[in-house]
Amino acid sequence: MTQLSAVVLTRNEAHNICDCLDSLTWADGLVVLDSFSTDETVELAKSKGATVFQHTFHDYASQRNRALELVDSDWVFFVDADERATPELAREVRQVIVAGSETGWWVPRKNYIFGRWIRHTGWYPDYQLRLLKRGKARYDPAREVHEVVILDGEAGYLQNTLTHYNYQTIGQFLTKQRVYTNYEAGILFSQGVRPKPQNFVLQPLREFWRRYVTWQGYLDGGHGLLLSLLMAYFNGAMYVRLRRLWKERDAGRNPT
Repeated sequence: MTQLSAVVLTRNEAHNICDCLDSLTWADGLVVLDSFSTDETVELAKSKGATVFQHTFHDYASQRNRALELVDSDWVFFVDADERATPELAREVRQVIVAGSETGWWVPRKNYIFGRWIRHTGWYPDYQLRLLKRGKARYDPAREVHEVVILDGEAGYLQNTLTHYNYQTIGQFLTKQRVYTNYEAGILFSQGVRPKPQNFVLQPLREFWRRYVTWQGYLDGGHGLLLSLLMAYFNGAMYVRLRRLWKERDAGRNPT
């Protein structure tokens, strides 16, 4: 019989973990890989019947790879603590892991940002490669954030969605995007990419146009406009951070 484990990565997710695990009771096993939370995450997860492991967080890719090493089921379904699986998704997952030949499945997400389902602006259907056949998938260690799965085989696309209760406040959004910006700048730096003068203007403009016009962010009303502006700003901030990294590297190489 094909076995599936639902895996949740956590760090201080006491406010989310119970509802998340409650939406995953259809899985054969519940596994929580915790990054040494200081709140009640671990205790609450155990109370819901989850097997809890703890591992120091270095980056998202290595944390997910560690989870793949810990579970012994045929399939692994990664779910974030602020996500919820629907009964319809549960039924579809059960069907494809038995009947399909794929070794991975992309799962669409409904993102709720600032309390509203964002249907456009690049946040829907927001496919994530989360359902993986163990032994046939691993995460690229070079992609520390916005992880990339290296899959041995073909991937399919599910129809039913994960519900993602994403950013609740603008402050939360800004904090997370600063982290992503630093990660993305670091990736470009490690690849030897140097920013060009036009990047600081043209790239943010392209990002705004892509989200607000191409991806029809205007249909999300004020939310779409705000999110398009914020993502354009952080696109420019990434190049500012990248320029700073090169200046620091060059100053270290050529001390005055």
